[in-house]
Amino acid sequence: MTLQEAMVYVLVTEARGLTVPQIAYIINRERLHIRKDKLPVSEEQVWACYFRNRQTFVWEGGIIHLVM
Repeated sequence: MTLQEAMVYVLVTEARGLTVPQIAYIINRERLHIRKDKLPVSEEQVWACYFRNRQTFVWEGGIIHLVM
């Protein structure tokens, strides 16, 4: 699963918006996205994915939501 797909999955599964640290934690806990170097997904990577995919995600008050 790509990082973007993992983020969408987490937000849909949780049925609510989440903070960047919460998203990174769940992705790593559930092993939804495995980096090539096998290190955990960082909060910076989640931020970068959000910024690259603003057609999919929206930022409101410190929380990332899916665009409806």
